Amino acid sequence: MFVKFARVWIPDAEEVWKSAELTKNYKHGDSTLHLTLEDGLDIEHKLDDKTKNLPHLRNPDILVGENDLTALSYLHEPAVLHNLKVRFTDSKLIYTYCGIVLVAINPYENLPIYGSDIINAYSGQNMGDMDPHIFAVAEEAYKQMARDERNQSIIVSGESGAGKTVSAKYAMRYFATVSGAATEANVEEKVLASNPIMEAIGNAKTTRNDNSSRFGKYIEIGFDKRYRIIGANMRTYLLEKSRVVFQADEERNYHIFYQLCASSHLPEFKNLKLGSADDFHCTNQGRNPVIDGVDDAKEMCTTQHAFSLLGINELNQKGLFQVLAAILHLGNVEIKDRDSDSSIIPANNRHLTVFCELMGVTYQDMSHWLCHKKLKTAQETYIKPIPRLQASNARDALAKHIYAKVFNWIVDHVNKSLRATVKQHSFIGVLDIYGFETFEINSFEQFCINYANEKLQQQFNMHVFKLEQEEYLKEQIPWTLIDFYDNQPCINLIEAKMGVLDLLDEECKMPKGSDDSWAQKLYNTHLKTCSLFEKPRMSNKAFIIQHFADKVQYQCDGFLEKNKDTVNEEQINVLKASKLDLLVELFQDGEKVTSPTGTAPGGRTRLSVKPKEIRPGASSKEHKKTVGCQFRNSLAMLMETLNATTPHYVRCIKPNDLKFPFTFDPKRAVQQLRACGVLETIRISAAGFPSRWTYQEFFSRYRVLMKQKDVLSDRRLTCRNVLEKLVQDQDKYQFGKTKIFFRAGQVAYLEKLRADKLRKACVRIQKTIRCWLVRKKYLRKKHAAITIQRYTRGHQARCLVKYMRQTLAAITIQKFQRMCVQRKLYLQKQAAALVMQTILRAYMARQKYQGLLRNHKAVFIQKHVRGWLARQRYKRSLRAIVYLQCCIRRMKAKKELKKLKIEARSVEHFKKLNVGMENKIMQLQRKLDEQAKDNRVTSERLNCLETSHAVESEKLKVEVSKLKGIEEEAKNNANRVTSLLEELERLRKELTTTQKEKKTIEDWATKYRDEMEKMVAELKQQNGLLKTDKDDLNRMIKEQSQQMTEKMTRALAEETQQLESDLNEERSRYQNLLTEHLRLEERYDDLKEEITLSVSVPKPGHRRTDSTHSSNGSECTYNSEFAESEESSRHGEDVTRGMDTSLTLKLQKRVTELEQEKSSLRNELENKEEQFQRARDDEEHKKSRGAELEYESLKRQELDSENKKLKHDLTAMRQSLLGNAGAGAGAPGSPPYKVLMDQLNSSCEELEVRKEEVLILRSQLVSQKEAMQHKETMTEPVHYAEDVHKMKDSGAITQAYLGLKETNRLLEGQMQQQRRSYDNEVEVLRGELQSVKEENNRQQQLLAQNLQLPPEARIEASLQHEITRLTNENLDLMEQLEKQDKTIRKLKKQLKVFSKKIGEMGAGQVETISPGQMVEETVRPVNIPRREKDFQGMLEYKKEDELKLVKNLILELKPRGVAVNLIPGLPAYILFMCLRHADYVNDDQKVRTLLTSTINSIKKILKKRGDDFETVSFWLSNTCRFLHCLKQYSGDESFMKHNTPKQNDHCLSNFDLAEYRQVLSDLAIQIYQQLIKCMENILQPMIVSGMLEHETIQGVSGVKPTGLRKRTSSIADEGTYTLETILRQLSAFHSTMCQHGTDPELIKQVRVRVCVCVCVHVSDPVCVHTRLRDRCETPQLLMDTKIIYPVTFPFNPSSLALETIQIPGSLNLAFLTRV
Repeated sequence: MFVKFARVWIPDAEEVWKSAELTKNYKHGDSTLHLTLEDGLDIEHKLDDKTKNLPHLRNPDILVGENDLTALSYLHEPAVLHNLKVRFTDSKLIYTYCGIVLVAINPYENLPIYGSDIINAYSGQNMGDMDPHIFAVAEEAYKQMARDERNQSIIVSGESGAGKTVSAKYAMRYFATVSGAATEANVEEKVLASNPIMEAIGNAKTTRNDNSSRFGKYIEIGFDKRYRIIGANMRTYLLEKSRVVFQADEERNYHIFYQLCASSHLPEFKNLKLGSADDFHCTNQGRNPVIDGVDDAKEMCTTQHAFSLLGINELNQKGLFQVLAAILHLGNVEIKDRDSDSSIIPANNRHLTVFCELMGVTYQDMSHWLCHKKLKTAQETYIKPIPRLQASNARDALAKHIYAKVFNWIVDHVNKSLRATVKQHSFIGVLDIYGFETFEINSFEQFCINYANEKLQQQFNMHVFKLEQEEYLKEQIPWTLIDFYDNQPCINLIEAKMGVLDLLDEECKMPKGSDDSWAQKLYNTHLKTCSLFEKPRMSNKAFIIQHFADKVQYQCDGFLEKNKDTVNEEQINVLKASKLDLLVELFQDGEKVTSPTGTAPGGRTRLSVKPKEIRPGASSKEHKKTVGCQFRNSLAMLMETLNATTPHYVRCIKPNDLKFPFTFDPKRAVQQLRACGVLETIRISAAGFPSRWTYQEFFSRYRVLMKQKDVLSDRRLTCRNVLEKLVQDQDKYQFGKTKIFFRAGQVAYLEKLRADKLRKACVRIQKTIRCWLVRKKYLRKKHAAITIQRYTRGHQARCLVKYMRQTLAAITIQKFQRMCVQRKLYLQKQAAALVMQTILRAYMARQKYQGLLRNHKAVFIQKHVRGWLARQRYKRSLRAIVYLQCCIRRMKAKKELKKLKIEARSVEHFKKLNVGMENKIMQLQRKLDEQAKDNRVTSERLNCLETSHAVESEKLKVEVSKLKGIEEEAKNNANRVTSLLEELERLRKELTTTQKEKKTIEDWATKYRDEMEKMVAELKQQNGLLKTDKDDLNRMIKEQSQQMTEKMTRALAEETQQLESDLNEERSRYQNLLTEHLRLEERYDDLKEEITLSVSVPKPGHRRTDSTHSSNGSECTYNSEFAESEESSRHGEDVTRGMDTSLTLKLQKRVTELEQEKSSLRNELENKEEQFQRARDDEEHKKSRGAELEYESLKRQELDSENKKLKHDLTAMRQSLLGNAGAGAGAPGSPPYKVLMDQLNSSCEELEVRKEEVLILRSQLVSQKEAMQHKETMTEPVHYAEDVHKMKDSGAITQAYLGLKETNRLLEGQMQQQRRSYDNEVEVLRGELQSVKEENNRQQQLLAQNLQLPPEARIEASLQHEITRLTNENLDLMEQLEKQDKTIRKLKKQLKVFSKKIGEMGAGQVETISPGQMVEETVRPVNIPRREKDFQGMLEYKKEDELKLVKNLILELKPRGVAVNLIPGLPAYILFMCLRHADYVNDDQKVRTLLTSTINSIKKILKKRGDDFETVSFWLSNTCRFLHCLKQYSGDESFMKHNTPKQNDHCLSNFDLAEYRQVLSDLAIQIYQQLIKCMENILQPMIVSGMLEHETIQGVSGVKPTGLRKRTSSIADEGTYTLETILRQLSAFHSTMCQHGTDPELIKQVRVRVCVCVCVHVSDPVCVHTRLRDRCETPQLLMDTKIIYPVTFPFNPSSLALETIQIPGSLNLAFLTRV
């Protein structure tokens, strides 16, 4: 085997094993091997002088990369290592089989191999049919459980960071996905939900792994008889408790603590008083509290969701978080020295106070027992202080004990939630446990971990040996006992009687036991008797145990204390007395701790074992078991469970310590392969027969090694004969029933023989064939040359003559023959065509007649049916519409009521009216219409009335202040009523003693009744007069409003219609020219590019500027990106200047003409739009006036209802006085007394009613001056002196009556004062009307003078006059605006005073509350919000970042992600905010380059992706939004009407971008046309076929022959379109545009255009005629589909504040800075 060119493995210090090739044959007895390494280096490898062992041989290349390591011919360590490395690094495969073991290497990278499709692929497959995978192991376990009805186990082991937890998680996910749940409780979801909980409380970051499990767990997933998941149960082992109080560098505590700290700002965690993780001693020792890529706040939400899913309610969750937060605060409790033997906690320690509050215990008890301990003797009990070190250890022990309790409680509740409700039939267990560990300092934890791995390795070895034995017995081959490593002596050393654990427990029971004495016992017991136990040379406090993986040295320090794991009993008693129910539940079943000694200083780690459930009658000794004893018992139970199941092994390997993805470190891999037992499996397989071939496979592979006589019909016999000849040693192979078993290396030997045989055969065949071919070729060439030279010339001459003769004859024959054949064919076809045409035309005529007949009948039926249905729908719709109109109009009237009241007082209303009147006056002046002149006079009179409205409001405010004074007086009168009531009580006592006083009261009551009747009659008379006045006012208002409405409606309708038609025509012409202009620009660019490409040699010279660039200054500014492209083509333009000069000049001339026409059309379009806007303003003014009139009528109706209410109150008061005229009529509580008090309390409400009446009267006076004449009929004030005199001696009732009369008198005085003010206003209005008439006369004179002037002078004079008039009116408006501002400021001050008074009154009422009520109310905490930074809505960027901005925001932006996840129009807002900053810093260059780059980039992306509907729609929306932003913040008042004050502050201040707005408008028109074209291209192939498939189209369903039937199918044909397809496509268009934030008006125009397109393609006469009805041309049934309809972009301001816009990180715009 060791011959030249053989490849071997030699040891290497860095790579462990290195490949080499022999350069010289090896002879027996040689001491060195001559080798060549793979890098070409020649070396001499010396053999061991003692063993003379040769190096391991390499496997053939055909076996490299096998997915099963046992399939390798040479089974040894370098072959295994190399195979794993090739699969991991070259093939990126992380899973490899090693017999029954799955080796999983952590890739440190997320791989897409765990999805649902992968699970479905492995489901139901055999283990060897597909590539190795954790799902294959899980499927094998699931299949064996169902097939063999035997419980299964999956044992996952490996180092920390090797991926054990992830592998176990994926195995459980596979079971949950494949099996499903047997109940409706979603048990599989609960099983998966337990993972985040256990990771939060049991996982932590270590130096080797960011999510290391610090405990072992065994999860049993239960199945029913149908093998569906019904529940689960979890057992845990060795929780690392010491991590709660100690972490090494670069490590963290358990994740749950950092999740709580990250969520401390949430309201539900405020009471925990937590902060950053750096603030707590228990979480900041590792100095690295953050894990890259992990958001602890989000993980906290996941943990809470998992708690809820597993049935842990919010109350228990809150309690758990309290206990965990208390542990953090306990770790920060500082203990100081009082003296050398005692310690103390400073008073009022903040963290201890919080700990006691959260745990519900007293501060004194906890602070006392943290610094003291209790010693018990037979007679007495002592309380002894402890030093600071012991107190700190006791504090840490308490924290660890509490956390262990919480951990066990959570595990118990998880098991309760996962517990099966039905009987469990079988289960699959998943064991996730730590691998073999060895560190520089190994303590009790590493001892227990390695002890568990010894037990698992023993079980693994026995199982592997058992499988090998079963395979040999199955094939019936003789076998001998395979020698394998048995670690039973090591296990006996640990757990046998007088073993390490037994001696440790014995030492723990000794009164003065220590680690030193225990070490001496170990030395005396095992040092001489056990070869696996050793003593270090330089230490008396350590021992060494030879484990199956390696030697490990353990330090004895801390073994006893960690084995005892005790806590101060008095501290536990304090916690048991807690007010927190959850804490009491944690400790009610806990074991009793009696050791008074504290805990020693912690070593590297601390651990705990979850105890078994305690039986009710168990003795107290079970509560005192040591940690080692508990762990040994739980491990024995685990081994018993595993032995009762069929195990499946997963060994996780950590490829490197730096966590680099797909990086393989051979040293670390070999260490883990040795420790996890994979190499032991290889050794056991190699000791037997590792290579196995079926007889057919062996015969097919090695047939070349057999002779013909050796091949027999019996394949088994053939293989036996061949092997006996090829392999002399019969021990190297065995024949089974179906397979041949080979020793290690035999397959490689056979492969070598096969390769040698094939190589020799190939050489011989090649030698013979090549010789024969060369000689044959030579002879053939020689003979051919001689023959050719002899006959070639003569033969060629004869052939040429013969060919020429034959050709001539053939042509003559073919000519006549073809002529004859073609003529016969033509005559036959002609006759057949005539016959077929005759028959077919007759048939088609009959079919057409029948179709027309059926169509006519169907149309007749459809006509009547559809008519009846339409009438029914119309009736139902009419009723519903009438009802909805009533409701909506009532609602709108109420809203307009409030809106118009505020609008009528605003300065903007004055401005709007003035603008409307100015436009109207200019139109009336041009037309010289007398009717328009009257309307102008009326409008000016209304403006004057509105001016007086402001003066009237001031007066009304003074009256309101007076009324409030009257209200104060009424309150004083109410106080006087109280004193009078006391006097009335005294009078009532006197009335009971004498009968005469009773008679006097009865007489007074009679007189009072008569007086009240008179007063009611007077009130009725006044009410009648008021009604008469109201009817007259209503009639006059209706007449005037009707006349004005009719006039304004007719004029506005005519002007509006004319303006709209003109505007549409001009817009259509402009957009057609714009399209032509854009097309010419594109053509010009294409020609320039072609000319540039045609030039090969560039020449320097001056570069001309394109005329299209010079014609528009706003578009010719290029940024650096486009300047570079122009610079590169500069030389080419000079060369091509003379190539196509005529074409260039023509294009330039045409572009110049288009630009001029474009500017003229633009001006005309602006004029038309301005006229249209004015007409709309006039119409809105008319609508607002009509709403004002409706408001006045509503107020009059309210007056009527108030009058009726007053009459009803007077009647009730009169009846109560008449019915209770007895002795107790005036007593407190009597009905007359209550009625009078109700009347006094309602006086304030009457005042408010009177205020509303004043507002109604004022609005009536403003609208109609004739209403003032009816106010003269108001009744004179009624004198109440006699009434008062008559009721002088009436006591308390008289005082009440006087108060009521006083109120009426005040109201009457107020009405008189209002009448006088109205008279004054009428006089003022008359004066203003006179001045208006004078102004009108003056205007007429000026017009007459202007008519006499020439046309140019006339226009100039009229413009000058109009400018002067508008200037004066603007000055007047400015004065009014200042007055209004002053009034507003004054009202605001009054409002502040009134609110202050109301607050004082409210405070006074609060003071009157009884003390008992104050105690019951709790003061709610007030959250003071933090004031955020005030942003100005601008984004700053550097000049060099402009290209990056355009690239990320326009060129590389994906519309779909932006439309779904972000606000509509976000790119437009960002661009405008950048533009605002450039305007703010007054950088004109920056503004130009940004706008030009934006426009050019949008054109570029549309040119590139113009066929994509989403892209075109997205940029149409953003371009419109950018245009609206430029208008909204331009500073133009016409665009600032709907702005907020903050938005007005954001207006541009330095530049006027009107030209760029026009450029953007043209760009929007281009995008709109491209959008319509894109939609038509998508819809065009659908329309015709979709409409034909729709059976309701007339004239289509009846064209088929009667004998044919439509083929039906349940599945639609591919490529067919239906009407539903068209509707879905249209809905998709609409939803996409809505998502992109397109303006609703623009969407409506797109919808109309698409409907026209559909109608044109369908050729529906009704639809087309409806569309053509509004056109000026004669309606036709055929339309031009390429016609360009005018499009408008109505101004749509945005209510979104710029300072609130947030830029998402997905846009990659981090270089932008908010200003």
